[in-house]
Amino acid sequence: MSNDLIISNMNMALAVTKPEYNLMLKNIQDRMPAVIRDTSNFHKSHSQFMSVTLDVTAITPIRSIKHTLAEIDRTKSALQEAYIGLRKTQNELKKKERDLDASTDALDRELLEIEILELNSHLENTQNHVNGALRKMNFMVNQHAQLLEAVSKNEITEEDYEKEEARYHIMTCMKQGLNAARSRGGVIDEGNLIYLFDLGINAAQAQAEVLSYLNMENQIIFNGNAPTHEMTMRWLEACADKWANDPATFAARRGFSVFDRSSLTNSPALEMAPDPQQKVA
Repeated sequence: MSNDLIISNMNMALAVTKPEYNLMLKNIQDRMPAVIRDTSNFHKSHSQFMSVTLDVTAITPIRSIKHTLAEIDRTKSALQEAYIGLRKTQNELKKKERDLDASTDALDRELLEIEILELNSHLENTQNHVNGALRKMNFMVNQHAQLLEAVSKNEITEEDYEKEEARYHIMTCMKQGLNAARSRGGVIDEGNLIYLFDLGINAAQAQAEVLSYLNMENQIIFNGNAPTHEMTMRWLEACADKWANDPATFAARRGFSVFDRSSLTNSPALEMAPDPQQKVA
């Protein structure tokens, strides 16, 4: 490994240093294989656990798929850039090695050897991060397949995404409102009250639902039992069911339509539309 080579050669480059530093370098060199072996388990930004709990936080299945696909796309872009960078570095390394073979000047050869060492070190570090990104991408691709299975679909269409948006925003708003209310004496914060208004949901009604839910939790605790996260999710889903049509109603009041099938990809309305270039007989 190039990093091992750099460490092993440091004692020659630092000949004027104190003897104890050479002992430290020897200790590092001896233990470095184990460090490199264990470090290879990482080289990625987040763990699998964080990826599906703290990175992808969407509360509805279609939104979870969307965020998962976004993670895959970002990782794919990073891998593509890394691949191009690797190819360029490999090309530069071949040129340096060719120049080294042709060089006869001792100092030029020494400089080329250092530059080759630097390029090899860069290649090794880049490859480590590529390996981590590959593991992350494989994990997220598997998650995408699992999410599709969870919603009993082979693919997600733009129409599926648009139709779930009302539920996603209602559940997200109420999740945030509930969490804010826990630290505010049961009162939803101003930001989520505005969110509710923009969704066409009466804030007083939402506040009443939050207080009712918090009272139910307190009663469960008073009875010696423990509220569950699943219970909260069912309450959020019930809120989405209750107010599912309110955003569309409010949009219609302002002259908007929240769903236009003819503007979607693979839309039947588009497929049936006549070709504007085709002449009518």
